[in-house]
Amino acid sequence: MILVTGPKGFVGRRIMAMREDAIGSPSLRGASEDDIKRIVEESRADTVIHTAAISDVAACAADPEASYHANVLIPVFLARAVKNKKLICFSSDQVYTASEEEGPYTEEMASPGNVYAEQKLEMEQRVLDIAPDSVMLRAEWMYDYDRENANYFMRILNATDPVCFSSRNYRGVTYVKEVAENMDRVMRLPGGIYNFGSETGKSMYELTRDFLKTIGKDLEVRDCVLQHNLWMDCKKARKYGVEFSSVEQGLVRCARDYRNLSTIRM
Repeated sequence: MILVTGPKGFVGRRIMAMREDAIGSPSLRGASEDDIKRIVEESRADTVIHTAAISDVAACAADPEASYHANVLIPVFLARAVKNKKLICFSSDQVYTASEEEGPYTEEMASPGNVYAEQKLEMEQRVLDIAPDSVMLRAEWMYDYDRENANYFMRILNATDPVCFSSRNYRGVTYVKEVAENMDRVMRLPGGIYNFGSETGKSMYELTRDFLKTIGKDLEVRDCVLQHNLWMDCKKARKYGVEFSSVEQGLVRCARDYRNLSTIRM
C-alpha cells in the first residue's frame, strides 16, 4: 500500500488515478509531528510518496515561515514517522538556480537562489540524515492538460499572443503521466538524491518553436533575455531503470493523448 500526500495536487492526483494501491493522506497543512505519526501509522502503507508542498516561489518568499513548515518540517516529521517504510520526497530543479555553471547539472552541483530552493535543499539533507534509505526526486517543471494548474503545456495551448523563450535557456520539462508511470522503479532506488525527468539538448526557444509546428498552431515565438538554466543530467536515476521520453518526445506524447482537443491538430 502507498500513502500519497497531496493527493489532490498536480502530481499526487495523477499518481492516485494511475495506482490501485494508493491511498491519499488528509491535508497536512499545519500538521504537528504527532499528527504525521498518526497518519502514517493508520495508513498501514509500506511506502510514502510525499508530493505536498508550497511550490510557488513568490509565496515562499512572501511567507517563509509557512513555507518552511510545509517544505521542511513536514518532510522531517515524515522521515521520523516512516521507520522501516520507504519514503519518497519530491524536491525541485530550483536547487540549481544559483549555479554558476551552464549545465546540465549533476546532483552534486546544487546552489539554491531563492527561499523555496533553499528550503528544498535543506529538506533533502535533513530527511536523509534521519532516514538514509529515502529517495529525493529533484523534479522538473511538469505539465499535463490541466485547466486548474498553470504549466508549460497549457501555456502554449492557451496562448493567443507571441510567447517568449530564450534560445540560450535550457531546462527539462516533464509529462506528469511519465512521473506516475515511473513510481515502481523509483520505489526500488537506493536512498539518495536523484535528478528526475526528461532531458533535452534543445533550448526552450527551439522546443517551443518545434512543438508549435507539431500541433499545428500558428503562434510567434520570440527569443527573449536569458534566464538561468535549470538543465539537469538525469543519468544517475536512469542507471537504475528510471526512464523518461526526451522532452520533445514527451510533449508529442501528451499532445497525442489529448489530440481530440480543437487546439491540437495532429
